[in-house]
Amino acid sequence: MASPAGGITGAVEGAGESVTVSLCHSAAQAPRREHGTVVHVTQPPAPGQARPLARLARETTAENPWPLRLLATKIEEYVSKMTQVWVEGQVVQLSRRPGAGMQFLTLRDTDADVSISVSLYTRTLAAIDRALPEPLDSGARVVVQARPTYWTKRGTLQLLAEDIRLVGVGDLLARIEQLRRILAAEGLFDAERKRPLPFLPRKVGLVCGRGAKAEDDVIVNARLRWPGLPFEIREVAVQGASAVREVTAAIRELDAMDDIDVIVVARGGGAVEDLLPFSDEGLVRAAAAARTPLVSAIGHETDCPLLDLVADYRASTPPDAARRIVPDLAQETVGLDNARARLREILTQRLDAEQRGLDQVRARPIMTDPSVIIHDRVTELDAARERIRRGLETALTLAASDLRAERARLTALSPQGGLDRGYTILRKAGGAVITSAEDVTKGDLIEGILASGRLVAHVVGATKPASQIPPSD
Repeated sequence: MASPAGGITGAVEGAGESVTVSLCHSAAQAPRREHGTVVHVTQPPAPGQARPLARLARETTAENPWPLRLLATKIEEYVSKMTQVWVEGQVVQLSRRPGAGMQFLTLRDTDADVSISVSLYTRTLAAIDRALPEPLDSGARVVVQARPTYWTKRGTLQLLAEDIRLVGVGDLLARIEQLRRILAAEGLFDAERKRPLPFLPRKVGLVCGRGAKAEDDVIVNARLRWPGLPFEIREVAVQGASAVREVTAAIRELDAMDDIDVIVVARGGGAVEDLLPFSDEGLVRAAAAARTPLVSAIGHETDCPLLDLVADYRASTPPDAARRIVPDLAQETVGLDNARARLREILTQRLDAEQRGLDQVRARPIMTDPSVIIHDRVTELDAARERIRRGLETALTLAASDLRAERARLTALSPQGGLDRGYTILRKAGGAVITSAEDVTKGDLIEGILASGRLVAHVVGATKPASQIPPSD
């Protein structure tokens, strides 16, 4: 039908109600949509005459298509007619933007791999945080009251939340946390199990996504540091249902190669749900069982799948992994040059010091005339010999004087000395020495020992000691 503005007006079915669409040929008339009923879309006129649009979607053809804006508008109108709904799910990613009017989170089905984006006003989130025992965070299982909304600019469907009620910790992240505790109790995360990375690997095994930017990040940055570094690349699925199987198989295959010294598992950032395969128990245990040192470069600094905990080295990003697995050739060259210069300087200083020492030794007088030291020692020996001679003579003189004195004392005290002075020793016939007149009687035969010779005599009388003579009357 013709419109008053000279355009074309058609009735389009949608959402159980009829929607009137008017295509205006007047450039002065701006697009206008009356809520839920009438849409005015400006379209430039075709050469010659205006082209009528199909009334219904099934009436569109390749020669008479709908403008994309019309389809987007019809979807928006249909979605806007939907009523509020309570939906249950699990918060897998919550982005808090300070100062922003809107906040965003990702809601995931508790049993299936289905997710949807949820937006809510900052004031609404603040009220929800105040009502909950603790602020809303990833991993929470919630019931959300929301209204579906469609963003025509990007063609995205999301939920506008008006209320969120906490149900409990989500099963998914709860299972991951439980697995984390089990593996930690088994010691798979212990620092003692982690192997050191080689200084310069012969070949690097790389596990990454197909055509992923992470592959270029690792290879380019590694070869910038060490040109010509060989890689053994395995491109696998890094998200989805087959990710665990393919990544595990790639790790085991690379670990079996003898010429590979380090394995890098790289993936770019993403939502929490995109990184879930790297927290799978089978994959984590395969990485722990690998003999080759393994580097995990999954997500960003804030991401921490279980593979990061069991890996020998956790890189925050793929470029960080490239910087870690190989040294910087330019830096190492500078280091070698500096070390070589330091060694040369140390050797030069040592040789100079030794040469100065030799020069000082050679400059001593003893080195010009070595016989001086002999003369000095001969003089010292002569002086020592003279001191020994004088000391010996003095000692002998003193010893001779002492000997003479002792000899004189012995001579004076000896029995022979007494006999020489005129004393005599008297003995009875039996050999007993006579010391008192009472020891002999008149007529006894006694022997006298003189200084020279002996004599025998008879006792003709004996006189008692004066103390034993009785007093006369």
